[in-house]
Amino acid sequence: MADGWRPSPFREFIIKIHSRCDLSCRYCYMYEMADQSWKSRPKRMSRETVGYICHRIAEHAAAHSLESVHLILHGGEPLLAGTEFIRYFVTTVRSTLGSLVRATISTQTNGVLLDADYLKLFDELGVQVGVSLDGDADAHNRHRRRANGEGSHAAVVRGLEQLTSAPFKHLFTGLLCTIDPRNAPVSTYEALLRFGPPSIDFLLPHGNWSAPPPARVINSSETPYGDWLAAVFDRWYQAPRQETKVRLFVEIMNLLMGRPSATEGIGLSPVGTIVIETDGSIEQADSLKSAYEGAPATGLHTSRDSLDDVLLMPSMAARQGGEQALSAACRSCRIRQVCGGGLYAHRYRADNGFDNPSVYCPDLIRIIDHIRLAVEADVASLRRAR
Repeated sequence: MADGWRPSPFREFIIKIHSRCDLSCRYCYMYEMADQSWKSRPKRMSRETVGYICHRIAEHAAAHSLESVHLILHGGEPLLAGTEFIRYFVTTVRSTLGSLVRATISTQTNGVLLDADYLKLFDELGVQVGVSLDGDADAHNRHRRRANGEGSHAAVVRGLEQLTSAPFKHLFTGLLCTIDPRNAPVSTYEALLRFGPPSIDFLLPHGNWSAPPPARVINSSETPYGDWLAAVFDRWYQAPRQETKVRLFVEIMNLLMGRPSATEGIGLSPVGTIVIETDGSIEQADSLKSAYEGAPATGLHTSRDSLDDVLLMPSMAARQGGEQALSAACRSCRIRQVCGGGLYAHRYRADNGFDNPSVYCPDLIRIIDHIRLAVEADVASLRRAR
C-alpha cells in the first residue's frame, strides 16, 4: 500500500458474549457515552454466531500463518452468558482452530458473579480471569455501582477471595483499575496489592476534546492524571522488590529503551485487536464508543466478511499506520515514539475527527518524563558504581 504501510494481522479478539451488565458504572463507555448501539443487539450471542466467529478466526489465522491467538470473553458482563454457553464457546473455538493454532482464552469480569461454579469451569477449560477493581470500598463504590445505587465492592471482594485461593490462583491474570484523581493514589494501589495481582492495568477514563474526561480541563497545563500516576509509580518503583507488574509503567520503560509497545494506549506498534459483538458484527476498539454514535462500526459481519476485509479499511490503517498516522502536533513532539499520540479514541474532536493529540497530552508528558528521569537516574548511578 501507499507510504510503505502494510496491514498487520489481528492476534487478539475481544468477543462480546453478553451485551448487558449487572452494574451501572458511571464512567462506562458502553452504556453512558456517545454510542448506544448496545440497545439494538441481542443480550447473549447465539450459537450460530459462535460458529461464524470461530470460522473467521480460523480463516484469519491460516491466512497469516498465526501459531497462536488470544480471545477475551467480554461484555457487558461476560459471566451473565452463563456457564453452559461459556463452555460451548470455548470448546467450539478450540475444536475449530484445531492443533495448529494455540488459543489462549481469558475473561474480563466485574467480579460480582464470580463463584466456585465459574472458577471450576475456568479451571477445567484453562480460561484465565481478570477482574475490575478501583481500590478500597470508597474508591471502588464511587463509580462501580448497581442500578439501585448500591456499591459492588463487597461482592467483588468475595469473588476475588475465591479466585485468589489456592485451587484457582493460577487463573488470575490481574486487576483493571480506572483512575479517579479524587481517590488517593498510593492507598488505591495498596488496596489492589491486597489481592496479590500478577499485573495491574491503570486506565484513564474515556473522554475526548469534545467531551472531556473528569478533571481534565481543556487547554489547562495542570496534570491531575499524570500526577496521580507519578505518585503510584514512585511507590511501585521504589519498593524493595517488585510486588506486581504495572503494565503502563512497564510499557513506558520499554519504549524509553527503544523496544516496541504491546498495548494500544501508548507507543506506535500497529493495533492487533478487533472486537466482535453479540450479533456477530465486527467492530474496532470499544473505546471508540466514547467518541460518537457508530464510531467503532465497520459495517462488516462475521457471517459474510473476512477479518482481512477490516484490515484494509482506512479507519484501521489509521490505527496501524504508526508515526505517519499521527497529527502534525504529535509528529513534531519529542516524546512521540513513546506516547504514540495516546489512545486513538482520546484524540477525537467533533470538528476534525481524530487528527489531534490525546486529550490527555499534558498528563502523558508528565508521567513519561517522570519515569524517564527515574530510569536515567538509576542508570547513571549504576555507571558510577562500576
